[in-house]
Amino acid sequence: MAVVEAPPLYLGLGALYERELDAHGVGAVMLTHKWQTADLLAPHSDIDVRILVPRAPADWEEWNHRLAAAHTAAVGREISHRRLLEHPPGFAFTVAEADGRLVSAPELATWSLISGSARDFQRWKSRAQMAPWCEVDERFYRGILQGRLGGRYELAADSTDNVVEDIAAYRRHCVAWHYLAPCWFAAAALATRTRCPGKTAALTQWRPDGLDGYAELFLGHAEDRPDARPRSPRHLLRTAHIALEAAMRRVPDADRPVGQGEEHAGTGWVMTAGMLRVRVARWLYYLDPPAGVATDYLIRREAKELRAAAQTLDAIAADEATSAQRLAARMAALIPTGPATVGTLRATLSLWHRQKSTVQDFLSLTPDDVHP
Repeated sequence: MAVVEAPPLYLGLGALYERELDAHGVGAVMLTHKWQTADLLAPHSDIDVRILVPRAPADWEEWNHRLAAAHTAAVGREISHRRLLEHPPGFAFTVAEADGRLVSAPELATWSLISGSARDFQRWKSRAQMAPWCEVDERFYRGILQGRLGGRYELAADSTDNVVEDIAAYRRHCVAWHYLAPCWFAAAALATRTRCPGKTAALTQWRPDGLDGYAELFLGHAEDRPDARPRSPRHLLRTAHIALEAAMRRVPDADRPVGQGEEHAGTGWVMTAGMLRVRVARWLYYLDPPAGVATDYLIRREAKELRAAAQTLDAIAADEATSAQRLAARMAALIPTGPATVGTLRATLSLWHRQKSTVQDFLSLTPDDVHP
């Protein structure tokens, strides 16, 4: 497939973000974002950044303060950045973790390069695409469906607080690109047992009999083509429900036997640590955003990921037979699992600061230490 160049808006945004991280001493050697360049639809799509660092910093807490300051500075450059840079990065990994195939293949398969070694990046992407299908894939793609289907997607929850132009177009974008397209992407992967790189690719390439019209319809609305505008967001949402009901009939049952593939035993640890490594920066930004930036809805979203992290760590800890398992148990105890509020985030920041050595040890532990 030919490489699609990112729209100029996003090329400039990625370059700006790299400069701000450098200016604040974050020390990233590679920046990527989730989804492919064809999936970034201006002015509605935000970029979901992943940071690669050469090694774990000596102080993750202090590193997060620098990351939050860099993100705040980037958002302050333009009013449109309130949406385009909706939140600080979602993950931080070391180069050794990515090079050691410890970033889950379905996650890495969606990445696009912002800056850094194109050679390393392409090697990682190729290996992710070629790795045998395994339970990690099943959990990844079915998790996308479970989070949105059966009435769990709510258009009203897609906040417009930081959207600065054409609210109706943004709501259509939400239906097409936050609901229909991710589910189509996951359904396509599960039906074909291949790791689809993005939403546009899924809608373009996976069109079973009877679904071609739906795929074309939602591509048009995602891109906000003039001939797609007459439908209201609510009408589009009803059509999305019908389209996904039809698409899900092509998806195999969840109990289909699946091999383990070549997944390294440390992947669960790395993915959980990678997500928790950037939480302090997110909370600092959410609790003290630039003037005019709304973050209440982003705070509420934290609960889902934090609960998932605690559950993963509880499973890793098991009977706490090893020092790594005991460390996982101590870290799990520091993660709030109830509703996320301003109060709970402030309390957790304070708790993590008091338990800094535990947090630092957990976030810096290498997979070889977890599974020697």
